[in-house]
Amino acid sequence: MKKILVTGGAGYIGSHTVVELTEAGYTPIILDNFSNSEERALEGIAAILGKEVPCYRTDCTDAVALREVFEQEPGIAGVIHFAAYKAVGESVAEPLKYYSNNLGSMLTLLQVMEEYKVNKLVFSSSCTVYGIPEKLPVTEQTPVQKANSPYGNTKKICEEILTDLADSGSNMRTIALRYFNPIGAHPSARIGELPLGVPNNLVPFITQTAAGIRQELTIFGDDYDTADGTCVRDYVHVVDLAKAHVVAIERLLSGKAANIEFFNVGTGTGNTVLEAVKAFERATGKKLNYKIGPRRPGDVPKIFADVTKATVELGFKTTSTLEEAMQSAWDWQLHLEETSTKA
Repeated sequence: MKKILVTGGAGYIGSHTVVELTEAGYTPIILDNFSNSEERALEGIAAILGKEVPCYRTDCTDAVALREVFEQEPGIAGVIHFAAYKAVGESVAEPLKYYSNNLGSMLTLLQVMEEYKVNKLVFSSSCTVYGIPEKLPVTEQTPVQKANSPYGNTKKICEEILTDLADSGSNMRTIALRYFNPIGAHPSARIGELPLGVPNNLVPFITQTAAGIRQELTIFGDDYDTADGTCVRDYVHVVDLAKAHVVAIERLLSGKAANIEFFNVGTGTGNTVLEAVKAFERATGKKLNYKIGPRRPGDVPKIFADVTKATVELGFKTTSTLEEAMQSAWDWQLHLEETSTKA
């Protein structure tokens, strides 16, 4: 079984991808510094799989520590790189933190991969590279624009680094998955989105409001040029997204991939924030206490994907509905409450 190193593998998307990799017959190796994740994710992964997955508490900006992982795990066939800071609002407030970590980790990882002759990489990119698109839905040919936040700019710069590497004649093969808004949790409710402190993303704030942890949900802006004035996003179930990473690593290992390839991963459907709130209420029967607040710096008014390329070239398509994703997120919240009560 081929070893796949998963940086940020204890995080939200990383943990789900570790599960999907294992179930597809791979041997994932988790690398995480737990700056934006918790070790309980490892317990959840083990509960789902019935076995523990190797994990190294390592920072991707630390070349010495990275080399030790590659030494201790010979035969790594490829890497899936999630490790990065990811909150748009926080990146606006602390840009240097984001540039230092997100770019530093990418450069260090690439250098160590070259040293150990590992040349297959799936990069966790983002639809934020499209900035505020002039035309919707966005395709992979949609012009990459000035990013609307430092977070988005780190993804854009990382893509440029990978493109320059591909153009240099390097034998590195990279697939950058530009994904949209991951939501939901594993159907077992053993892993899910676990924000540290106040959530930066919509769905954890929804579930925490429904659970009474937060007094109310604030929707940032209702004066955008959309159906109901709230921002439009393409909400993709995290399990679907995890499966896309498995398909991408399979393409790389099969030798079919070009030097660098880009794929949108979304549902192909845009929903407003208010529509997402209503989908949660329908799925769970829970009414949400919410209010409209001012616009939030760094937010793109509306964006959703054209997923034709992923469908045709990767044979990948999402299968979960918005309501199913919301129900799974609520089940995960209930699991968190149950385990914290027992503790």
